[in-house]
Amino acid sequence: MAVLSVKGLCKKYKAFELKNVSFELRRGTITGFIGRNGAGKTTTLKALLHFIHPDSGEIRFFGQDIAEHELAVKQKLGFVSGGADYYPMKKLKAITDVTKRFYGEWDDGVYRRYMKLFGLDETKTPKQLSEGMKVKYSLTLALSHHAELLIFDEPTSGLDPVSRDELLDIFLKLVEREGVTLLFSTHITADLEKCADDILYIKNGEISADMPLDDFIAEYRVARFAGGVPNDGRLLGVKRERRGCSALMRAEDLPAEGAEVSDATLEEIMVHLEKE
Repeated sequence: MAVLSVKGLCKKYKAFELKNVSFELRRGTITGFIGRNGAGKTTTLKALLHFIHPDSGEIRFFGQDIAEHELAVKQKLGFVSGGADYYPMKKLKAITDVTKRFYGEWDDGVYRRYMKLFGLDETKTPKQLSEGMKVKYSLTLALSHHAELLIFDEPTSGLDPVSRDELLDIFLKLVEREGVTLLFSTHITADLEKCADDILYIKNGEISADMPLDDFIAEYRVARFAGGVPNDGRLLGVKRERRGCSALMRAEDLPAEGAEVSDATLEEIMVHLEKE
């Protein structure tokens, strides 16, 4: 049974439409959710968490329909956002005391362990925390009620490289040691290359790719041309660079005459495909 199964999810607005979004999350994996601004990531996440109601489609967590079993499902979910806002002048202890009342499986021992691990002080207020520490506090709350699925919305945005790397290490340990499943939405594709097992790529409201990350990256190469780009239908997303031009190619379509070919990063793949 999939941790999360989404089938035929649709939501229509005046200027945007989420079209037939379908995917599944494997237990004990990290899935990277990517797409440019406005592609549908936030709308999808809001629908998953029942913050908005889709026009059609099915969303099942742990085999249960979110529309019918919202309270039970959310006992097993943890949502962590890079832009988490709490009452800025309330002490963390007060925020925790309110939060814990909503969860039947709240574990004070786990809470204390992560507060100590992350170096968090209950007597401080959110206003006194750095952005990285706010994310760690959100993560502590999510883990303290034994969440089986963590949904992250840009958790590393605004963090310095060292803090981002520390969080990614925590994510990997959660998966390896506790079997937690993660859905990780981010624009920082380099983070996903460090930790993700699978990739979910949304473009113009539709899922464009849903597969293991390594398989997705292996599909493509970057071809760089010192001069003009030849008229070749195999080239994807041609763009100018400081010295010449570059394009994406499927590995199966190589070789490319007159091009310097290299492996593609996730960011390069996304940038070129968005020009298609």
